[in-house]
Amino acid sequence: MFTGLIEEVGKVRESRYSSKGCVLSVSCSKILDDIKIGASVAINGACLTVTKVLSDGIEVEISNETLSKTNSSSIKIGAEVNLERAMKLGGRLDGHIVTGHIDCFARFVRLEDEGFSKRYYFDIKDGFQKYIAYKGSVGINGVSLTVADKDDTLFSVVLIPSTLEHTNLKNLRQGDIVNIETDILAKYVENFTVNKEHKSNLDENFLLENGFI
Repeated sequence: MFTGLIEEVGKVRESRYSSKGCVLSVSCSKILDDIKIGASVAINGACLTVTKVLSDGIEVEISNETLSKTNSSSIKIGAEVNLERAMKLGGRLDGHIVTGHIDCFARFVRLEDEGFSKRYYFDIKDGFQKYIAYKGSVGINGVSLTVADKDDTLFSVVLIPSTLEHTNLKNLRQGDIVNIETDILAKYVENFTVNKEHKSNLDENFLLENGFI
């Protein structure tokens, strides 16, 4: 479990691809304090397992499934990646609940200057637009952000200078692909209310019996 607050921007120094997947080596320093083999770390929002701890970085193994669902397959040597360690139980949840399970891609369309901040527009497809809610939460490359606006295909987020400075979102160019994790609460609500195979017990009688109305 993560919060979407990026702890460090690391740099990819090696990526070894094979038919089995990919071994990714990332240079970093801040997150090494209590990292050990087997620990979970979010790289661009994707939850991965540390397989080797180096003096100046980490290695992770990426399965073919993860490669197909994230932008990990297009990460180049020297690219900056957002890093976050798993949250500690009892700590502050300053972002929002982030699982590290990427739902889909989105394409960066454009940005607009808004004085102090910048508004970034993204095109999201594959049926996931329905999980993007006005003023709801969304994870973009692992960064916890608030949806500023949306329409049928585009949604926007507003980034303050601090967020741009401490994440790799500042490097986005038109057409770049980002990892998207939609709000887990939206998916559970859909599961309970739309799933036709299991009739919901949430009706007016239930609400009356339990004192909600």
